[in-house]
Amino acid sequence: MERKDLLEMNKKIFSAQGAAMAEVATDDCRVLVVGNPANTNALILLKSSNGKLKPRNVTAMTRLDHNRSLSLLAEKAGVHVKEVRNAIIWGNHSSTQVPDVNSATIDGKPARETLKDDAFLDGPFMKQVQQRGGEIIKLRGLSSAMSAAKAAVDHVHDWVLGTAEGTHVSMGVYSTGNSYGVPDDLIYSFPCTCKDGEWTIVDGVNVTPAIQNLMELSATELQEEKEQAGVN
Repeated sequence: MERKDLLEMNKKIFSAQGAAMAEVATDDCRVLVVGNPANTNALILLKSSNGKLKPRNVTAMTRLDHNRSLSLLAEKAGVHVKEVRNAIIWGNHSSTQVPDVNSATIDGKPARETLKDDAFLDGPFMKQVQQRGGEIIKLRGLSSAMSAAKAAVDHVHDWVLGTAEGTHVSMGVYSTGNSYGVPDDLIYSFPCTCKDGEWTIVDGVNVTPAIQNLMELSATELQEEKEQAGVN
């Protein structure tokens, strides 16, 4: 389906879900939205809960994209994926998402320094992460299944039990008050750490001008989706 058509259909679904949660959810209910367009669906759900759901407790999944980034970097370096940390997915879970390796490490060393292939990291790598979902649909005739389920488990595991020391993960979270110039009142993917069931956006990440420009494009797309969905 076209993204705009998907948004129109899912607006009805996630509005109904939000209204149902307003009636029956506990005050500390936590929600992970996976259905696409996940970021805007999460915002629709949040706004439809009539204040019952806390903005900090509604998230969207960009962990699948995050995991794909780690896997591609590990493959390129010829190491186990456990040796790769701190890649970032900024923005929307869409083709405008921004895979960023400038903070990533491989076996404790900067990924760029280890791979010595900026042409790959700034080109094919980003496109492979951005377009992997479409590629899987083209090959399988269906969207990813197990990898998406694994990413959902990873997201909730780290959110509830905490991220490892020195490690951040990508989460679509409420943007209000962020330090990266992303407009307020969006669900936007940032690097986050988690402790005691709470997420915190990592401050002070080095954002290059090229990445900043792409982040702004993704934010613009989210604002357009928000407007299309009529979210206030």
